[in-house]
Amino acid sequence: MKNSPLLDSLKAAGGRIVSGGPIYLSGVILFALLFIAGFVTGIYSVYFEGSRHAYGTSREIPLAMLIATYIFFVVASTGLCLVSSIGHIFGVRAFQPLGKRAVLLSVITILSGFLVIGLELENPFRLAIYLFASPNFSSNIWWMGTLYACEVVLLIIEFIYLMLDRHRISAVVGFFGILFGVAAISNLGGVFAMLNGREFWYGPYLPIFFIASAVMMGCAAIIFFTVIAYRIRGAALDGPVARSLAAVGKLLMLMLAVVLFFTIWRMVSLTGGGTEKLMVLDALVSGPYAFNFWVMEIGLGIVLPFALLLGSRGTRIGIMFLAAVLMILGAFFARLQMVVAGQIVPLYWDLGVLEFSRLHAYAPTWREVMVVLAGVGFCGAAFLLGEKIFTSFDGAGAGAAVNGGKVDGDEP
Repeated sequence: MKNSPLLDSLKAAGGRIVSGGPIYLSGVILFALLFIAGFVTGIYSVYFEGSRHAYGTSREIPLAMLIATYIFFVVASTGLCLVSSIGHIFGVRAFQPLGKRAVLLSVITILSGFLVIGLELENPFRLAIYLFASPNFSSNIWWMGTLYACEVVLLIIEFIYLMLDRHRISAVVGFFGILFGVAAISNLGGVFAMLNGREFWYGPYLPIFFIASAVMMGCAAIIFFTVIAYRIRGAALDGPVARSLAAVGKLLMLMLAVVLFFTIWRMVSLTGGGTEKLMVLDALVSGPYAFNFWVMEIGLGIVLPFALLLGSRGTRIGIMFLAAVLMILGAFFARLQMVVAGQIVPLYWDLGVLEFSRLHAYAPTWREVMVVLAGVGFCGAAFLLGEKIFTSFDGAGAGAAVNGGKVDGDEP
């Protein structure tokens, strides 16, 4: 009896995974263990101990590290989607060899974000049920859930057709994925921007900033994961892929400058605000959050990566990889700082209530850290397995340029 093509493909993929070598297999096992340990910790924290007891959140600071991690992952996902679209949807050839890997990473990172926020919510199943059973069209949270649900479905369909080299269909699906992705990420910014009780968040800044930072994160992520992918394969990173990374590096430099521009004017605008904005500004510039702001967010997250990319000239892959690592690390602290800093000033500060006469403080618990590691573990394990399961990331037809109504890789 002949085996089915699917069974043969699964056996071949399993063989490639097993033959990946001790370092590769150790990485898969390590990330899988992180995922399992973090997932079990999150389940126990939410359903047995209670999130208010297990996590470092409180009535005063209800949004903290897990929300920041969710934002970190979904912003990266949208950025990867946008970077992939430059090549296989809009026809810029320099970006085409990275298209398939970027779409897969977009799916992986958004699922990592869903995992983290699922372990933060006390009852995530209600969200899945009532998102469609009882929609609230006036709720930003409802729109966020709906838009991201549609985006992840479109991304999966886009990736399937990309792997089948059906580029015309994948380009159409991917275009709608971009629309939903941009709408979702700007709506996520709107969740914070429409809270007029929190002056640090309130206003039109965050929806626009999230889109810019998404492109920045997408560029850094594709550099980071592509370099690791080639180390896994033991192949030289040269030719079209190296030229693609050089193009991505230039775009990343541009977006770092744009994000720095946004950040500078954000801080300047705080000087003209009310009491809450001035207190947050003081906490960020010279207070308890100064180290995270100056060193992690600005120094390691923007200035140093920009200098490294400038010095790399798009040809020194090791320096570009280091810049991407630093930028990703800095972006995580930037997300955490954005979420927490908006809640440190008590709502009753202006009333002179004695219990709220100083800034709120937040420190993550080890359980929150474990849930974050669950997201990291899932992302890392899924990426490593994906590199062995799917083998045509950088081959012919990895991108699809649109020329004269025809798409490369499609049958006439």
